[in-house]
Amino acid sequence: MPELSALALVCTLTPSPAPSSSELMGRRVLEALERHGVRTSSVRVVDHDVRPGVKTDMGAGDQWPAIRRQVLDADILVIATPIWLGHPSSVAQRVLERLDAELSETDDRGRPIMYDKTAIVAVVGNEDGAHKTIADLTQALSDVGFTVPAQAGTYWVGEAMQSVDYQDLEEVPEAVASTTAGAARNAVHLARLLRGHPYPADGGEG
Repeated sequence: MPELSALALVCTLTPSPAPSSSELMGRRVLEALERHGVRTSSVRVVDHDVRPGVKTDMGAGDQWPAIRRQVLDADILVIATPIWLGHPSSVAQRVLERLDAELSETDDRGRPIMYDKTAIVAVVGNEDGAHKTIADLTQALSDVGFTVPAQAGTYWVGEAMQSVDYQDLEEVPEAVASTTAGAARNAVHLARLLRGHPYPADGGEG
């Protein structure tokens, strides 16, 4: 079976080259995927001019089409986001809005174009809301056509109203590391199943 590939869309609000806890969490998810033989890459979305809108291409200057091409080429999509005011970042919301355009895109068999792709979510923050953020993102990704594996979210949330970031930790807590490893393992398992047994077209057989 051909090599699987994964793309992380890092939805930090912090432009490069400044350090980012979301980027670090996304990188650790990718490292967990690499241990299963997956080829990986990452995009810090805020570094690109992703225009507002719900079309695949919003015209001159819009850099989403190039990112979209990477999403289409990947078997596994990772979205890494911080929590702000109990919600995913505005950059993550922008990504979901642009992915909404895929609801009207189909492949050569007439299936939604994101079918047979797997998605997992990674969240960091210093406030409550990790479960809600994961729920918001996985529900939207499922609507678009991605398949979400069992226990597809991993997160670290620091003590409320404190200033310690994920990137400040000297060591990743065992619970976070094992959750990340499990999400990666399940995503790879599901992606391989979908590679061998794609979803049927409307009215077709598997």
